[in-house]
Amino acid sequence: MNILDKIVIDKRKEVDLRKGLIPISQLEQSVLFSRNTVSLAERLKNSASGIIAEHKRRSPSKSIINNSLNTQDVASGYENAGVCGMSVLTDGKYFGGSLDDLLTARASCELPLLRKEFIIDEYQILEAKAYGADVILLIAAILTREEIKQFSEFAKSLNLNVLLEVHNEEELQKSIMPSLDMLGVNNRNLKTFEVSLETSKSLSSIIPDDFVKVSESGISNVNAIKELQPYGYKGFLIGENFMKTDNPGASATEFIKELEL
Repeated sequence: MNILDKIVIDKRKEVDLRKGLIPISQLEQSVLFSRNTVSLAERLKNSASGIIAEHKRRSPSKSIINNSLNTQDVASGYENAGVCGMSVLTDGKYFGGSLDDLLTARASCELPLLRKEFIIDEYQILEAKAYGADVILLIAAILTREEIKQFSEFAKSLNLNVLLEVHNEEELQKSIMPSLDMLGVNNRNLKTFEVSLETSKSLSSIIPDDFVKVSESGISNVNAIKELQPYGYKGFLIGENFMKTDNPGASATEFIKELEL
């Protein structure tokens, strides 16, 4: 059993518990539920940098990355840096995140927000909308084609963008459908945790041009982005690189300045 399998087992228990605590009607009455969402896909299409900066306290592969920062400072710092969007980890057990982080980020910036989560139930998509997200992440490795279709169409009905993440060609082929906005290639091998940009390069030619291409994991310097741009990538998800510093916003500012040189 790999880490993803363990996470999904725990996530099913967690979602069942949350459903019992907060009914759907309560989520739909949230002040943020009627908010007009911002399209991350459109922002990425028109951006020179394409940076999606992440708020991440820890991860199964790296343990603690940064526990001392508050979400408000990180969100406003990223916005001032000029990133395209912000990814907020909301998984508690493995990543130290929460829906409160999403809520705080929403109150602190106008950026399009991605709820970075292991979505296995429509209820989590309603939560994303109720807590101020603009985008949801769907992970092909943990979903069937039917689930990807069901969840992405449901997200679109709520005016949320959909970023679908794949790790290989098999996942990509089962996932391509019109209800997605962005296709993300995760460069991290989930079995070994090794990271290689070659994954993004090799899959780029198979991703139809209708989708905004996003590369995730292992982007730790400007050269990685310059290497991937010729392959049609418009979005670059960067987490640990900024979060492992004392000031992620300042770190993102420097990164974008260097990229624009």
